[in-house]
Amino acid sequence: MAKQKEDGNLIAQNRKARHDYAVIETIEAGMVLKGTEIKAIRNRRVNLKDGYVRVRDGEAFLVNVHISPYEQGNLFNHDPLRTRKLLMHKKQIEKLTVESKNTGITLIPLKIYIKNGFAKVLVGIAKGKKQYDKRQDLKQKDMNREINRTLKERQR
Repeated sequence: MAKQKEDGNLIAQNRKARHDYAVIETIEAGMVLKGTEIKAIRNRRVNLKDGYVRVRDGEAFLVNVHISPYEQGNLFNHDPLRTRKLLMHKKQIEKLTVESKNTGITLIPLKIYIKNGFAKVLVGIAKGKKQYDKRQDLKQKDMNREINRTLKERQR
């Protein structure tokens, strides 16, 4: 998939997800936020580490994503680990439902970013990697790094 332009507005990224899972496909979704959550997101106070997406009753929910309380929010602050509804088209939710019923498939949040003033989450349909797959990926990265290093030296 082509690299998207939201890198300038990237709020949080789940780096561990790409290490632990092989991402098959990604889907962009909006989030239903309450009160001071958007201000906390704009302050980059988000942790995606243990988050996942659950589809229930024809709706998608973002579970276990920690958005820290806004410092100036006092009384009106939100629960940091609140389950948040995702805004997606019906066909996208149906696709997630079908995919999540497959064995070994997990729905994980990969990134949170701001697009046109709205907070968006990039949901990945992923399959868990085994230990030997992770080692194989690390070997491949090292080999690519070594090849690039030798090519740079030859160009000088």
